[in-house]
This record gives sequence, C-alpha cells and structure tokens, in this order.
Amino acid sequence: MMISLTHAMVLAAGLGTRMRPLTLERPKPLIEVCGRTLLDHALDRIQEAGIGNAVVNTHYMGEMIASHLAGRTTPRIDLSPEPELLETGGGVARALPKLGGGPFLVANADNLWFDGPRPAVERMVRAFDPEAMDTLLLLVPTVASYGYDGPGDYTMDQVGRLTRRAPGRVAPFVFSGVMIAAPAAYADVPAGAFSNNLLFDRAQERGRLFGIRHDGLWFHVGTPDAIAEVERVMDYKPPA
Repeated sequence: MMISLTHAMVLAAGLGTRMRPLTLERPKPLIEVCGRTLLDHALDRIQEAGIGNAVVNTHYMGEMIASHLAGRTTPRIDLSPEPELLETGGGVARALPKLGGGPFLVANADNLWFDGPRPAVERMVRAFDPEAMDTLLLLVPTVASYGYDGPGDYTMDQVGRLTRRAPGRVAPFVFSGVMIAAPAAYADVPAGAFSNNLLFDRAQERGRLFGIRHDGLWFHVGTPDAIAEVERVMDYKPPA
C-alpha cells in the first residue's frame, strides 16, 4: 500500500561557515541559486509533491528566515526554532510533534536537486514500504555528484538495502540529504544534539535502511564557488 505524505521538514538551522563571506549577512538557506533561495528550492519540490505542511528549523539568523517565509502560503510553514544547534537528528526529533504521525519527508536546505523523468519525491513515496523500512534515502551516484568530492556513503543491493561505506573504501552512492522516515525511527534517541547517521546505522543493523537512485541532477551547494557551478550546469541566465 502506497503511503501518503502530508508533512515534510527542511533542515535550515546550520551556520553555513563554508559559505562565508555570503553568510555573514544572511543565513545559508536564503542564499540565491538560479534566481531562488536554497530554502525556496526545497519548499518548491515539497509543494510540487502535493505535501501540504512543512516544518523549517532555524537557529542562525532565524528571524530572517521567519521574515522571508511569512509571505509564503504553500506549503503551510511551521517554524521550529532551536536555541542551541541540535544537528540533523536532534532537529527532526525536536520537531516530531509538528510532523503529523505518519512517514514524513526530510530535506537538507544546502542540497539542491532537480527532477529527472519522474519527480524524485513521487518515486520515493511509491518505493517506501513502512513494513520493511525505517528510512528511505535518495541517493546520487558519487561520480555524478556536483560539489561533492568525497568517497561516497553507501553501497546498495538489488532490492535497495543499504550498507555504509567501509573505512578506506569508495562507495558508489552519496546521500542526497533527502529522505523519507517513519516516526518510529526516532524512538529512543538521545536528548539534545545528534546526527541522523545514528538512525541510519541503527536501521542498517536491522536491515531496514533502504535507498533509491535519483535520476535527475543533484548539487551540494557548500561554498560560494558551488553557486557558479550550479548556474553554469543549469545554463541559468539572470533576468535583464
């Protein structure tokens, strides 16, 4: 039975230190790429997927993010301010009461994805099996990743089950920063800050960590130089 996603979360609380000097005056999610802020790119994909509710966590210059989102009506935005940084997992755990009760989408604000022949979120919704999965990660071939120069994150078997890259090895897939998670994945988590990697490793041990290959473009927008790379690849021309 295919799930129905009603809620999503965009992780937008980071400090963006590698994006300086641009982030000295604004938070990284409000930096524009191809004429839209990184945050709006993520929310646009969520809106296009028909997800009506989105939680956005904030910390660094959070008031600027709140002001920016005040004019957006779809999806409906619910802010989750963090007085202290909680990392990816802690941020989601804090926001769980705002995320519905069923499986939900999570997207990092500093990763930019463009759909291929079929929308990525639609493909993920069709692939997610709550009986078999705790989390489903959208993966990108390591060799086809823009702005990423690491050794990859995961290997994937024929049914999509994931295994984390062994130390000193190279893996064929990198995590895109987009996933579907079941609320149960966040049971018995630490209080305060922790990474979603903790959940991924737990799910892998239980055989419940799965992935799906992205069939469109993906960019890790981590530095000012990466913005120019995105706009070059996308052949973006600023309005006259």
